[in-house]
Amino acid sequence: MPTELENILIIKPSSLGDVVLALPALSALRRNFPDAKISWLIRPEFAPLLQNHPQLDEIILFDRNLLGKAWFHPRAFCSLVSLIRRLRHNKFDAVFDLQGLFRTASLAWLSGCKTRFGMTDTREFAHIFYTDQVKHGRDCIHLVDFYLKMVQTAGASDLSVEFVVPQDPHATDSVDKLLVQNDVKGAKYVVFVPGSAHPDKRWPIARFATLADRIWSRFQLPIIATGTASESSIIEKLVALAHVPIVSLAGRTSLPELVVLLRSAKLVVSNDTGPGHIAAALGTPLVLMFSWSNPARIAPYGRPECMIAREPYSRGSKIKSTDPNHSIRAITVEEVWQKAREQLGNPNPKS
Repeated sequence: MPTELENILIIKPSSLGDVVLALPALSALRRNFPDAKISWLIRPEFAPLLQNHPQLDEIILFDRNLLGKAWFHPRAFCSLVSLIRRLRHNKFDAVFDLQGLFRTASLAWLSGCKTRFGMTDTREFAHIFYTDQVKHGRDCIHLVDFYLKMVQTAGASDLSVEFVVPQDPHATDSVDKLLVQNDVKGAKYVVFVPGSAHPDKRWPIARFATLADRIWSRFQLPIIATGTASESSIIEKLVALAHVPIVSLAGRTSLPELVVLLRSAKLVVSNDTGPGHIAAALGTPLVLMFSWSNPARIAPYGRPECMIAREPYSRGSKIKSTDPNHSIRAITVEEVWQKAREQLGNPNPKS
């Protein structure tokens, strides 16, 4: 293994929240190997989060939907061959597979790189493709710590945690216009993220509506609800249930625009989903709610005041709980309201 890495590949195609949690690994690699070329293999829908990243040299797109058809679709097969050729042409001297699946580990191997870092406890027998395996132990339950341990295995010594999320100036301008169009003035607003790709991670929408009423009554801050276009119906229900105006931006922001929106918010209240983890990385005041996913692995790093979960630090290293007590429905409006007040500041503690 080389003592000074010169050409590094990070493989972390998805999901959005996990990509965010991998950002400190990128920062650590850049600090420890300042002259290295660093590339990141990522799915097209998440790539905008990394555009213009000051610590990244190259983004390599991994179109899973297309490449998954490679064995029976000629165009997909040609795309896969082209991707493998590109990876081999780069002549990487270290590959870090932070995904830990068969398809990502096999790409690490197909890249031709002789030093491939991955996790010991992988799914789908991915570990057979790694030259260096790192154990996900008690000293690194949180994914940020685990990814940094992989970087340390490659010879890095500066493992301080740094989240760098680039901001697109064009996105800033478009968000400013969007806020003006919806009569939201400046950076005085609260963002709700009521959706999730997993229904069992969604806090009941009626509780979001009750929380919106309380926030408006206490702080007179407008509420913006954001999500994908497919989550429009969830936000429409929130708008109907709340007794205060809710600005719906479902499907109306790009990923760079979402970063701008979250960065400037007075508070973000979110289910355990990608935008919530972006807000955590940005340092935005936040209430992030967890259900079955183990908070000890993915909670806002170093920000315990932002998290609500049942038994967050007594679930061991399991990825997912099956305990009914950990249901998202176990989280009450009072709990979230209290956290929201703590994050926003409480102008009138008696009320």
